[in-house]
Amino acid sequence: MNSNDIDRFKFSFRNAFAGIQTAYRTQKNLKIHMFIGLIMITAGFLLNITNSDWLILILTIMLVIISELFNTALEFTVDLFSPDFSLQAKKAKDVSAAGVLVTSLFAILIGILIFLPKILKIFSNLYK
Repeated sequence: MNSNDIDRFKFSFRNAFAGIQTAYRTQKNLKIHMFIGLIMITAGFLLNITNSDWLILILTIMLVIISELFNTALEFTVDLFSPDFSLQAKKAKDVSAAGVLVTSLFAILIGILIFLPKILKIFSNLYK
C-alpha cells in the first residue's frame, strides 16, 4: 500500500463516519433503532444469553441499523432528484421504508425467540 492508497482509505472512512453522523442527526428512527438495540444488548447481558444467541442478536441489530441507513440514503437521493411531490418518488420512499419495517419485524421475531424462553424460565422459577 502506498501513501496515496492510505490517504484514499482515510478519506473513505471520514466520509463513512460523516454519513453515520448525518443519519444520526437527521433521522429519529435511526436513534430509536439504536436505543432499542442497546436495550436488547443490555437484556442479553442480564439474561446471560449464549454465544450463538449473541451472534444472532448483534447481526440482527446491525441489519436493522443498516436497513435504516440505506433507507435514509435513498430518501436523500429521491429528495435531491424529485424535490416536488411525485407519485414515483413516494413509491420509492414507501418501498424503502417497507424494507426497514420488514427488517424490524424480523428483529422482533428474533428477539422473541432469544429472550422469551429465558424470561419464561425466570417466571417459572419464581412461582415454584
